[in-house]
Amino acid sequence: MTMPLVLVVVMVVLYACGVYLMLDRSLTRLLLGFLLVGNATNLLIFLMTGSFGAAPIYGDAPADEMSDPLPQAFILTAIVITFGVSAFLLALIYRSWRLAHDHDDRVQDDESDLEIATTRALAATEVTDEDLAETLEYDEEDYPESGADIAPSGSAASDASETAGEPKP
Repeated sequence: MTMPLVLVVVMVVLYACGVYLMLDRSLTRLLLGFLLVGNATNLLIFLMTGSFGAAPIYGDAPADEMSDPLPQAFILTAIVITFGVSAFLLALIYRSWRLAHDHDDRVQDDESDLEIATTRALAATEVTDEDLAETLEYDEEDYPESGADIAPSGSAASDASETAGEPKP
């Protein structure tokens, strides 16, 4: 096998292992998968450069004997970016592990925030007649239905006229 074919096989294996590890739920395997995919991408860029073994700038040599220096710069940039992102992922993994295993780092809820959330939750719930009927405090005589003629001291119309300020006939 020639050298580029070996590098293609290595690149495919790195991509396959990296994607497999990234699909796992473990954050450590996610980080390792990310590193493998980054290295496989660097190999892909390296394989696309063309001829191997020639110097990027070789004086008076013909253009087909020189290799392009731009992909090599891309690879160096990709290495630095992969290092930075992997350091960030490592910090996130460590932080999530600390939050899962250390209960001293819990953020305390503010009392006013809890009061506002409780008030909004109570205001959002609608009380129906069936809910009132289930409670012990609900009494049919205290809360008559609208338009009902249930009144112990007379009709509902006479009670309404008394509340409006009109005297009883």
